[in-house]
Amino acid sequence: MSLTHPFRALPLSILAISLASLAHAADLPVRPSAGDVVKLSKPSDWRPLDPNNTLYMELPTGRVVIELAPDFAPQGAANIKTLVREGYFDGLAMLRSQDNYVAQWGDPNAETKPKSLGSAKAKVPGEFTVPMANDKHFVRQQDADGYAPQIGHSNGFPVGRDPKAKTTWLAHCYGMVGVGRDNDTDSGSGAELYAVTGNAPRHLDRNITLVGRVVSGMPLLAGLPRGGEAMGFYGASEARMPIKSVRLEADVPEAERSHLEVMRSEAAIYKDVVDAARNRGGPWNKFTPHYVELCNAPIPVREHPKD
Repeated sequence: MSLTHPFRALPLSILAISLASLAHAADLPVRPSAGDVVKLSKPSDWRPLDPNNTLYMELPTGRVVIELAPDFAPQGAANIKTLVREGYFDGLAMLRSQDNYVAQWGDPNAETKPKSLGSAKAKVPGEFTVPMANDKHFVRQQDADGYAPQIGHSNGFPVGRDPKAKTTWLAHCYGMVGVGRDNDTDSGSGAELYAVTGNAPRHLDRNITLVGRVVSGMPLLAGLPRGGEAMGFYGASEARMPIKSVRLEADVPEAERSHLEVMRSEAAIYKDVVDAARNRGGPWNKFTPHYVELCNAPIPVREHPKD
């Protein structure tokens, strides 16, 4: 991830730099970027992906790595893992690439001769929100939001929450993965999934089950040719990119794994990363709003450093 925009050199009281990173402040340039802050991180500021909740979607162009979020969609995540372990997605295809919106994949013959779902459920209740008590990792982001009374991050996922309703939910930011459905809220099984490839469609929040996010390989989805039919679906005469396989990381030999880490959103240094995105400055920026949208707050991902 490239994080290059610097923030303006403001008093420490305004920047509210955490004590954890204050000890390293002398190592920072005068106008540090979010990337400069990330470089000060410690091994304990990062967490490895859980092999039991990480999917590898293998395309002819490379690997897409998806981290599932069972704390927010336990039934949906479980059903998707059943589909994966039974090879449901192997040999299917990308169905849709709509400009500035989503890329979607599943069974091209779902309407005529659908592939068997095996032991997976055909319908899963919509998991649009969960009780706030289920979220043990929420760290609030101190910016206003038009779609949620409060916003923040939970274990590396962007979330909104409503303290009055005592509910929380995943937000439709770039790279988030959701379950396609019809009008009925239980009509999505996870057999059709999509990833957000355009400007965050937050109006979908609390209307669709989000099950995770892409942590690696987004260019492979965002760069797909746009579909020629309505809503970006591929027509019968258009080539669809095939899916070679989808596997759970836990089922992949160690030597074939991607070994990725996500910065802990509860780590003190992550607040500094968000501050850097909020307070952009330096010689290029002539104006900074001292504000960052939820979906523009970076969530750093890196390969696990070799010992």
